[in-house]
Amino acid sequence: MKFGSVDNPENIDFTLPIDHIDTLRVLNKVKDDNLPEIYVGCAKWNKTDLKGFYPKGTKDELEYYSRQFNSIELNATFYRIFPADTFSGWYDKTPKNFKFFPKLNQEISHWKRLNEVSAIVEDYLNNASNLQEKLGTIFLQMHNNFAPKDFNRVVEFVERWPKEFPLAIEFRHTDWYNNETVSNQLYDLLETNNVSNVLVDTAGRRDLLHMRLTNPTAFVRFVGANHPSDYTRLDDWVKRLKEWQEQGVNEIDFFIHQNIEKESPLLSSYFIKKLNKELGCQLKIPNEDNNDNSQQKLL
Repeated sequence: MKFGSVDNPENIDFTLPIDHIDTLRVLNKVKDDNLPEIYVGCAKWNKTDLKGFYPKGTKDELEYYSRQFNSIELNATFYRIFPADTFSGWYDKTPKNFKFFPKLNQEISHWKRLNEVSAIVEDYLNNASNLQEKLGTIFLQMHNNFAPKDFNRVVEFVERWPKEFPLAIEFRHTDWYNNETVSNQLYDLLETNNVSNVLVDTAGRRDLLHMRLTNPTAFVRFVGANHPSDYTRLDDWVKRLKEWQEQGVNEIDFFIHQNIEKESPLLSSYFIKKLNKELGCQLKIPNEDNNDNSQQKLL
């Protein structure tokens, strides 16, 4: 994932912004003493992208991946429309507590740009629903030239979205966040309809890191720069997630990308260890039991 990549990440101020003033209000509405559900994963499971992650002789990549992580940010569904039996097959291959977080197809977001997409969405959901209880939050990622002038399309899409399917939305045009009037209208729409506001942490687009939660689910897409700063950035995220845990966050969905994706499992392992220590969760450390694996030697 090269979105927001830069040539000199050491020149970027990676300090996490303070929370939006309404994030605390949103979290406090649901605050209880239960630990949040926490899902951490990569964006893909194929050997080409995660080179070095799979032990020699691995025959089924998804089956192995799903025993190391508890989730996957499923980007493949953006590029290709998968039939129902493919989703059913993925369901059968994965453990009981594994979840998929699929991206809506590009025909919805990039080609039709939310215009007259009801039939396409219905077909997509009919197929994806074969993941049953393993279907996590579905997310919509809009093109970076999709601007607030088409806000009415967002309103119609969000209000017609079937509420039984959790939804998160990522906007990339800067005017969604640097125009206070627009951002407030957007936040109100998402909050009213229980839609998660995706947080994107990538080097070249710090303007997208709005730190405004619109429901008690924190959906974070972290893009590393294959640079030592990736680790200190994740340290900062652990601190912020611990604060949100104390304030009442119900679910954390955190997906780690890299410009060179083969390093994503390594970075994820580091992050999971930190989460386990600071948030009191017990997520599996990927490849912890495979001492001969090259990724494990790097930890």
